[in-house]
Amino acid sequence: MATVELTSENLKDLVENSATLFIDFWASWCGPCRMFGPIFESAAEKNPDAVFAKCDTEAQEEVATAFGIRSIPTLAVFRDGVLIFQQPGALPAAAFDELIEKVKEVDMDEVREEMAKEKAKQAEDASSTDD
Repeated sequence: MATVELTSENLKDLVENSATLFIDFWASWCGPCRMFGPIFESAAEKNPDAVFAKCDTEAQEEVATAFGIRSIPTLAVFRDGVLIFQQPGALPAAAFDELIEKVKEVDMDEVREEMAKEKAKQAEDASSTDD
């Protein structure tokens, strides 16, 4: 599967409707971005079960700001609408392939359970500071 262009218009739809979504935040003037681009494209071809999106931070400043992008390239990964990974830096092909396999292995029920526990803890902490 080819990569798709991520924009402010399709961001919500891609996040909500992709079982697994990899986002490459990049810019045309960035050397490491140009190096990582073909690696990202190749991974997209080898993994048709996931969605691979590229976000040009120059053209989509609003999206880059929403993700707090300060360094490019930055890779963000969603599973079932949940951001499970975000890291700046270009990855070598082998490391990216390894990350893709690890993302596939993530137990999303466990992730949601941890998120629920954290949310309950935050609510408890907030109510105890109100006293």
